[in-house]
Amino acid sequence: MSKYFGAVQALAGVRLDLWAGEVHGLVGENGAGKSTLVKILSGAHAADAGTLTVDGKELTPAGPADAQAAGIAVIYQEPTLFPDLSVAENIFMSRQPLRSLRRIDAAAMRARAAALFGRLGVSLDPDRPARGLSIADQQLVEIAKALALDARILIMDEPTAALSGVEAERLFTVVRSLRDDGAAVLFISHRFDEIFALCRRVTVMRDGRWVSTDPASELTVEELVRRMVGREVSSLYPKTDATVGEPRLEVRGLTRRGVFDDVSFTVHGGEIVALAGLVGAGRSEVARAVFGVDRYDAGQVVVEGRTLPPGDTPAAIAAGLALVPEDRRQQGLVMELSVERNATLARRWPLSSLGLLFGGAERDAAHSWSRRLQVKTARLTDPVSALSGGNQQKVVLAKWLSTEPRVLVVDEPTRGIDVGTKAEVHRLLSELAAQGVAVLMISSELPEVLGMADRVLVMHEGRLVADIPRARADEESVMLAATGQGGAA
Repeated sequence: MSKYFGAVQALAGVRLDLWAGEVHGLVGENGAGKSTLVKILSGAHAADAGTLTVDGKELTPAGPADAQAAGIAVIYQEPTLFPDLSVAENIFMSRQPLRSLRRIDAAAMRARAAALFGRLGVSLDPDRPARGLSIADQQLVEIAKALALDARILIMDEPTAALSGVEAERLFTVVRSLRDDGAAVLFISHRFDEIFALCRRVTVMRDGRWVSTDPASELTVEELVRRMVGREVSSLYPKTDATVGEPRLEVRGLTRRGVFDDVSFTVHGGEIVALAGLVGAGRSEVARAVFGVDRYDAGQVVVEGRTLPPGDTPAAIAAGLALVPEDRRQQGLVMELSVERNATLARRWPLSSLGLLFGGAERDAAHSWSRRLQVKTARLTDPVSALSGGNQQKVVLAKWLSTEPRVLVVDEPTRGIDVGTKAEVHRLLSELAAQGVAVLMISSELPEVLGMADRVLVMHEGRLVADIPRARADEESVMLAATGQGGAA
């Protein structure tokens, strides 16, 4: 397969074969061409050269409907739901069960959606509107949508990026059952533990080209990383010891009825504190309340001795707070604007003169952070929507790191980011802590939590249930607390 976008060659002679009854891993850095290949397989893009063969017959899909008819289903990294329709309506869009006179059978549609969620082992109301669902729940709806197609070829593009360990393991059970039923599964992930746990063979791509395909049993993490990035990568969790200073962020008795209750903690300068827990425990909701996005019913947020007014994001930013949100597309970026404009959105006034914003200052500021975070884009004037998911995440990080925050709240900071840049983000967080910044990190990846945090705060069903120092934090203690089985605040 080969594909050009203007003068840029996104794919150059890539080859891939999927076998029935096999989970096949696909890995590569952001910008390696994985998403372009997936869009060709799904019928969203047409290849400029190459052939696609399904069950021995050549297929040239004119669009996604042709690919679906051939038995190909794709679960994309970013959910694509209609926000004002119900969960069930999203799952069966264009395939609704019908009664007489071609009327939609709403009861049958709800029943089938409930059955799919039962197969996934989750409890989601089929009648609930898609708007307001968490990223994890949106991803589960996408998975149910693909299962409803009874696809023989299932392509999963970072399906667990926003899932906790429990939800991910639940998904793996479904993937294995699909494999055992004879489906061919292409599993794309930046999480190597998932690749080695699920995949029989692994294909590596770099810079739009095929690098290798080998049995997973013959590979190591170090070898995969070398093939992906073409170089050695230093420690993935470059945590350095920092001097813990004065309290920077104090959260006192924060309560939002029905969401979280009586949450209290302190983050000191020079400290990286992880907020762990299962999806739905209230971690992101606490972060949004601290930053002033959502109002709360009781409690206080104090930054360096200054009590912030509830629901006042400008006051939080002025106090030195920054929030890298979980959902980059809906909450972190303006997709129609350029890379450089998005990267400088939080610094409009410092870059202006007499109320006028000059393109040169904006471009210089954006270029500095884009280079530091290795954002792969042809031009900084390109719309941010043209970037891969991982590069979009880097732009969100650049936007907030450029404000030189005193307290940095990062919600899933490395979701959808390749291993090379993940190490760089971790190094940046460690550097910021060494400079005295207080870092509150929300992550569903336990290795990231254990590798980077000085303390681990664990939430369960909206309450803070454990505060575990680095020396005593391990997977067992964190998971016991997250599931309500152990730990004491």
